Amino acid sequence: MAIRGFGTYPWLMRSKPIELPPEVAKAFVKDMRAFFAAGGSGAKADGIAAMRLHALKQHYSGKLKLHEVKLLFHQMKDYL
Repeated sequence: MAIRGFGTYPWLMRSKPIELPPEVAKAFVKDMRAFFAAGGSGAKADGIAAMRLHALKQHYSGKLKLHEVKLLFHQMKDYL
């Protein structure tokens, strides 16, 4: 799974996609579903996004922040 840019947020565009192994990509989707099942906000949803942030940082050498992971979740929601 490759994630390129953040669509409507051009200042967050990444120069290259994040290449994720299949098991990490599947975990990302599973956590995204859990994020929205938790309401998409609040402590539980933040914890889910923080865990995914930690996992994504292992595969991406650039800077990545919690709010960017949440933006990814929200922008990819329609693809679930």
